[in-house]
Amino acid sequence: MSRQSPNARFLYANTAECADLYYLCGVQVPDAFLAGVIRGASFVVVNRLEYGRVAAQTSMDHVYLLEAELQKASAALKLPLMETGPAELMLYYLQKARLRSVELPRNFPAALYARLVAAGIKVVFGGAPFFSEREYKSEVEAKAIRRGNAASAAGIRAAEQVLRASDIVGNSIKYKGRTLTSEALRAIVDRTCLERGALAQNTIVAGGNQACDPHEGGHGPLRPNQLIIVDCFPRMQATGYHGDMTRTFLKGRANEAQRGLVAAVQAAQWAALSKVKHGVSGALVHAAAEAVFQKRGYYTQRKGDNFTGFIHSTGHGLGLEVHESPRVSSAAPALQKGQVITIEPGLYYPGIGACRIEDVVQVTRKGYDSLSSMHYRWEIR
Repeated sequence: MSRQSPNARFLYANTAECADLYYLCGVQVPDAFLAGVIRGASFVVVNRLEYGRVAAQTSMDHVYLLEAELQKASAALKLPLMETGPAELMLYYLQKARLRSVELPRNFPAALYARLVAAGIKVVFGGAPFFSEREYKSEVEAKAIRRGNAASAAGIRAAEQVLRASDIVGNSIKYKGRTLTSEALRAIVDRTCLERGALAQNTIVAGGNQACDPHEGGHGPLRPNQLIIVDCFPRMQATGYHGDMTRTFLKGRANEAQRGLVAAVQAAQWAALSKVKHGVSGALVHAAAEAVFQKRGYYTQRKGDNFTGFIHSTGHGLGLEVHESPRVSSAAPALQKGQVITIEPGLYYPGIGACRIEDVVQVTRKGYDSLSSMHYRWEIR
């Protein structure tokens, strides 16, 4: 699609599920509502329950009361009020602006899209993110992400402290007399994040072969002498911005295969970070991590339905979404100043275990600024 957008852009969602909508409005609203930009002027339409709060907190150009706008649309379109909804509101606004085309996000509700098309409106779909400027974080946004990462680090440190305070009893890890499980350790991580004002969901605490599936959350008892991945990506409740950090631990004594795996991942992260700067392609950053693994004999292979080795990209954008543009992968374009990305190489080998190490940086002209901070000590005896 041409980047010359139409003079009207609409979104219909709630802010918890649509980062673009939250970016535009800057106010959290739990139920779906209409917002957009018409001829450069931004607007939002909310019901009387939300109106006062949104009007006081948003920087939008216009805040409209839903009940009043529906009556206006009903009269203008000559429709009964009971048949007037968000699609009719959009038609009403387009009619007022004398426009016959609109740009929508790719996740726009299909029923509303169909109503616009049936009315003869030309629809084009925007990119992801819908507001491309979301890729380039301001100082305020970078500070919000830094706080998110501080919450991530606090959660992971809490997990580390529990492992240090635990005892190995046979083939179990005991904490305060109870067998330590993925579920129990995850609850401690999530609670610690919440105490920092961050909501952590789907936190990963996975050990042994479970961790060889990168998005396996982990379940059941954690075992001594096995690698344990702790991946925490909470959302700050005050700002909506995320943190994202991963560390790998082992309670007990690591064997040579495990030590080699962790050392390779650490070296791959350092190699990838050394390439990060404005104008360097994300593909080159990814290739730097891959080169370390290949040189050390860690190859990516498929065995039936399973993959081993370095089986994901080196990183991704981070902000109002956990995964957003840009990617740091084999086909990624040049990085740009102001983008915020994760660097998180990993290796996955059933029988040995898995290791992933993740930090967050903001791209600068000459390199990067770190937005996350935590040590890399991993073997806990």
